[in-house]
Amino acid sequence: MLICPDDLGHLSYVLAGDGPPVVLVHAGVADHRMWDAVVPALAERHTVIRYDLRGFGESAPPSGPFSEADDLRRLLDHLGHERVRLVGASWGGRVALDFTLTYPDRVHSLALLAPPWRGYDWSADMVAYDEAETAALDAHDLDTAVQVNLDMWLRGPAREWDDVAAGLADQLRGSVRTSLVNQDIVGEHSRGPVHGDLAAIPVPTLVGIGKLDVPDFQDIARRYATEITEATLVEFPAAAHLIALDTPIELTAVLGPFLAS
Repeated sequence: MLICPDDLGHLSYVLAGDGPPVVLVHAGVADHRMWDAVVPALAERHTVIRYDLRGFGESAPPSGPFSEADDLRRLLDHLGHERVRLVGASWGGRVALDFTLTYPDRVHSLALLAPPWRGYDWSADMVAYDEAETAALDAHDLDTAVQVNLDMWLRGPAREWDDVAAGLADQLRGSVRTSLVNQDIVGEHSRGPVHGDLAAIPVPTLVGIGKLDVPDFQDIARRYATEITEATLVEFPAAAHLIALDTPIELTAVLGPFLAS
């Protein structure tokens, strides 16, 4: 991987392809590798930029206060890209959204795949998931905490493990572990989500949601599609929360024309 150094540590990133730049921002239980299956198709027409958020994958945990939006700006300045297409999954969708609200002139288009909603009134099932993760971490049982997250974010509430593609859990397990190990220090130093008017987002926006995802996130996706003026909602029938892992072919079939428009 390549390195973008800074005063707080460094961001790690990889590049592929040639053409108008598109940035893929990973989910909060993943790293840049969650996009492996969609990169080849996108790289046929774009310079595809993937990076690990601070404290994820191979990017160093933060040593002081930081902003995910400013991290992305710093990376784009390092690479010499003034304006990009942004695609974010889950927490990465929130990062992409915050960047767009903070630096609207630097975004050509925006794709949000199952992003969270600031201040959402979570269901009992989501509260139970959070309590199970917290209990495992408090007991220093990292393996159980990892499995709790795989059950929620990869398998999802609407299917059994036999319905999940073979190998995906093993592929994701290491990145989930890293995210949990660094969770406290990232939370301590992150400045948190940006406030802004969704209706003022000035770029074409695609909101994607898996039909097998947690009901909360299906509701949230529809909220974003309603609140953002130029937004279009796309549903992926065979995907849970991590669309890029579950249905990469279907995702690239949607992203290709959207990014080219």
